[in-house]
Amino acid sequence: MSATAAPSSPHVMNTYGRLPIALSHGQGCRVWDTEGRAYLDGLGGIAVNTLGHNHPELVPALQEQIAKLIHSSNYYHVPGQEQLATKLTELSGLTNAFFCCTGLEANEAALKLARKFGHDKGIERPEIVVYEAAFHGRSIATLSATGNPKVQQGFGPLVEGFIRVPLNDIEALKKATEGNPNVVAVFFETIQGEGGIHPMRWEYLRQVRQLCDERDWLMMIDEVQCGMGRTGKWFAHQWAGIKPDVMPLAKGLGSGVPIGAVVAGPRAANLFAPGNHGTTFGGNPLAMRAGIETIRIMEEHKLLDNAANVGAHLKGALERELGGLPGVKEIRGQGLMLGIELDRPCGVILNRACEAGLLLSVTADSVIRLVPPLILSVAEADEIVAILAPIVKTFLAEATP
Repeated sequence: MSATAAPSSPHVMNTYGRLPIALSHGQGCRVWDTEGRAYLDGLGGIAVNTLGHNHPELVPALQEQIAKLIHSSNYYHVPGQEQLATKLTELSGLTNAFFCCTGLEANEAALKLARKFGHDKGIERPEIVVYEAAFHGRSIATLSATGNPKVQQGFGPLVEGFIRVPLNDIEALKKATEGNPNVVAVFFETIQGEGGIHPMRWEYLRQVRQLCDERDWLMMIDEVQCGMGRTGKWFAHQWAGIKPDVMPLAKGLGSGVPIGAVVAGPRAANLFAPGNHGTTFGGNPLAMRAGIETIRIMEEHKLLDNAANVGAHLKGALERELGGLPGVKEIRGQGLMLGIELDRPCGVILNRACEAGLLLSVTADSVIRLVPPLILSVAEADEIVAILAPIVKTFLAEATP
């Protein structure tokens, strides 16, 4: 780190355990701090910066839009909303979209859709199945759906109406809901992000889809982190050949411009009527342009293929360097959403990687998470491994479980 004084934010609420750097600018998969030090970005703003930094096609498009209109409110039609909704429905096979600003808001809207679905069927107290280790946001409702007691602590009473089950266990799901007429939906991430890069098995996804059809439940898939091409398909559940009824999106959809969306199929698309839900900032012209251009550039530059191919290369290289080492439990994930689980808490690796010029995160205490921009090259993937592998090996040699 620089010998100069570390950045500080004394007037900002102390809600983050920040690293002692402040970023100044970026180019591609690299960023520079205010002291001029360069970093390889293996975090992508937490799976947000799909196109990396200062993309030569995205930046001029956003500059053009800013000069025209940034915000208008939803009192009026916003042409970009229809354009982006059309594209999202084409990519997903669903029918309609609602736009907001964040993944939390998208998940909150999904929970409201599920309750409305239940009330419309005459269910007075609808219940939603959620999962252990899930993370859906930090509002009171999404926090209640989240499966992490540490982030829930101090914010009770939580919202009622959730039934929690383990991952990838269809019999546990059936048992937890047996004879319960109040269940209206099953809500989950295809690959849990904050929970430690835990994937749902494809066969399990197909089993849940079948169960939802049999019992008239909504299948609601949180693709906020694992969607938008990160795994090599537009949405991670598409690997299982299924369609959800409700799909929240955010993060990578706008390449850094705040945007969220809920895309719904026929069973949920018309549940909301005017006055049932809304947003001030959501769907504004700037955010819509960011989403439209992000998808266009992803298609033209074949970034889904890049995510799949470079992700497979990165995972393979990590497995060669770290797989089988004492202390490395598993290397998992798909595409450019990878986790290295160790057998002990490893938060110190966040700082050590930063000092070595690599940005990443540690989640679920013991999982090193890599979610770089989808423009990552094979050479940059190799650079990630060259920096990270020695750090992990040194950490495991000196630390005890």
